[in-house]
Amino acid sequence: MKKFAITAAAATALTLTMANAAFAQTTQATQSPMVLAAGEMTEVKEDTSDTWITTKVKADLMTEKGIPGSDIKVETNKGVVSLSSTTAVTDSQKEAAVAITKKIKGVKAVSADGLKAE
Repeated sequence: MKKFAITAAAATALTLTMANAAFAQTTQATQSPMVLAAGEMTEVKEDTSDTWITTKVKADLMTEKGIPGSDIKVETNKGVVSLSSTTAVTDSQKEAAVAITKKIKGVKAVSADGLKAE
């Protein structure tokens, strides 16, 4: 009877060890998609941030007196804002638009090469 108890205990210990190893592999397999999702979340945050910056720049340009905000196109890529227009703006309007854009949180740089000067 003693041999049976020792054999049963050894079998149980071996089974638990193998189950623990299998569980560890399962945990690693399920963590990989989470890591991938974290990378995708970073990309989504960047997109959201760029969208927010674009919206904020447009709103600020529209509400500023003396700037033709509706004529200025705003594009943002990774925090870099590009301003352009199909209608001509004065140099002072161009400078004001750039100054307003630079004040917005998250803006890394501003390119106003696309703004046509009178």
